[in-house]
Amino acid sequence: MPSLALATDAPKITLRSAPAVPYDGAIAAARTCYSPRVVDASEVTDKQRDSIGPLTFEGGHHTVFQHAHFEFGLENISRQFVWSVLHAYPFYNSEQSSQRYVKLREPRAFVPPITGEALRVYEQSVLSAWDYYAELSALLKDDAWAILKELRYLRPSNSPERHKAVEREAEKKAIETARYVIPIAAFTSMVHTVSGLVLHRLHRMLSAGDTPHEARLVIGAMVELVKSVDPMFFEKVGLDTLASDELPEAAFPRARAGGDAFAAAFDARLGGRVSRLRDWSSDAEGVVGDAVRATFGLDAADLPDDEAIDRVMNPARNLYRVDMLNVSHHSPMMRALHHVAYVFEKKLSHTADSQDQRHRMVPASRPLMTFADTAAPDVVTPRLLRQNPRALAVYERAIAEAWAAKNRLLELGVPLEYALYLLPNAKALRLVESGSLLSLQHKWTLRTCFNAQEEIYLASMDEIAQVQDVHPRLGRFLGPPCVLRNRIVSPRCTEGSHFCGVPVWNSFPQAVRRL
Repeated sequence: MPSLALATDAPKITLRSAPAVPYDGAIAAARTCYSPRVVDASEVTDKQRDSIGPLTFEGGHHTVFQHAHFEFGLENISRQFVWSVLHAYPFYNSEQSSQRYVKLREPRAFVPPITGEALRVYEQSVLSAWDYYAELSALLKDDAWAILKELRYLRPSNSPERHKAVEREAEKKAIETARYVIPIAAFTSMVHTVSGLVLHRLHRMLSAGDTPHEARLVIGAMVELVKSVDPMFFEKVGLDTLASDELPEAAFPRARAGGDAFAAAFDARLGGRVSRLRDWSSDAEGVVGDAVRATFGLDAADLPDDEAIDRVMNPARNLYRVDMLNVSHHSPMMRALHHVAYVFEKKLSHTADSQDQRHRMVPASRPLMTFADTAAPDVVTPRLLRQNPRALAVYERAIAEAWAAKNRLLELGVPLEYALYLLPNAKALRLVESGSLLSLQHKWTLRTCFNAQEEIYLASMDEIAQVQDVHPRLGRFLGPPCVLRNRIVSPRCTEGSHFCGVPVWNSFPQAVRRL
């Protein structure tokens, strides 16, 4: 096999769509507040551009700048930058290339501005990771194939097309696990849409995450593209960035012995769980009852707690629970679940958390990796790897080499921001996450499906089990779509041809997930 070469390039940023006159649109929206009709952007004058724009922006009346949305194409950006900056807050929309389903053939990754031995160490580490990825993909495919043949009831008499389809599925399951050794420097591509207000905020906070250098490259290019459409959108109200030393986060002390001691203490609190219930609304079931009664003007004699909870949570009585469009936030009744909250401590790999953070209504305090770095390897190991001794040995070698390369860069004086790019997707992240029951029950519905990413599935199962312990009347109606929809709507499974092959609805939560 010919040796691979590392491919890298500058971020490629394109503006796919934008309003024709975003700044005038913002001024027109502001004028509409004081008009009996909707003011059109064509009516905006130079005087209003100079006065209303700065007045609203500097006075904190920012909603007028939120009407304009900009749709970008982002290529040659790292997974680390996406996790640290673009997906670290709720106000965006992304469609991103998936490492779960797209095989990574060519080594393509972000390379920071380093030279000499440091650059050689960096490039070799990325190339080695890709070699390990290919080796693990091959080693794990047979394991996935053996399991899927049983789950898909594959027989020799089945058609060649059927065999090929299951074989392709096995390959995807193999690469889904093999990707754990790919560095977080790996390139990704996405369609990314933000409002004009969010773009202002992203520029202000360029230095706030773990990737300030890459953020300047990408967000700077996004701003320049918007300027090319309408220079006034930024020029009329100013454009500034908080320097690194101005950020309150910069003043925090560093861990005395690195992140290793913190990681050990956090894991001890988890007690073997992926996710531990840390805090919860103590009278959650009573609060839900009161909220439902307030919605309908009833008292406890008219609607006891048990009846109120059953009407909200039981999918047999509440079809919102099985509506895949997730209209719960639009339902006056379902909003009663907003008043109950749960807080979890959890541990996920970088690659799993990159998916978990897409549940934007369930926010988390995620680690600044430049503060929480560990000297020793610190990873999550998927179950499929743990069941294959040959693959596990390859995996552990890949992890050890990635950490050695990262530590070598630090010895060479490379900033930790750049050295962290070499860490693998498997890197363990410890976080505190919380949400209302309204948002969490939607997340748990999606993520207790057997097709969900393994770690998020395990975390979700931990979470609903603990909620059922403290609030059994609320927790009894939590589970995947097929369980909620069973005997209520058809089809039970919402995954179509991707049905997991297990009749989970017959024995949830005891049903065994093999992949």
